[in-house]
Amino acid sequence: MATSQSDILPQLITLAAKRFEHDAAALKGGDDFFATLGIDSLQALDLLTDLEDHFDLEIPDWELQGVTTFDALAAVIGRRL
Repeated sequence: MATSQSDILPQLITLAAKRFEHDAAALKGGDDFFATLGIDSLQALDLLTDLEDHFDLEIPDWELQGVTTFDALAAVIGRRL
């Protein structure tokens, strides 16, 4: 299991790229995942479910308020591990 943001970020990007059929190499930590992936909030929930399953954790909705970048999402995951 990943324990640091540097471990989490590549896994997060890989999962997001796979789910939304994007090139993982083109995604960066500072990217806004809504804009970069072209997704809406319901699709972001699908991604969140994938991440919770992958990292074996649960993230409360309130922790995701204002989170729009891969780096910020990786930080939330890191706090939960």
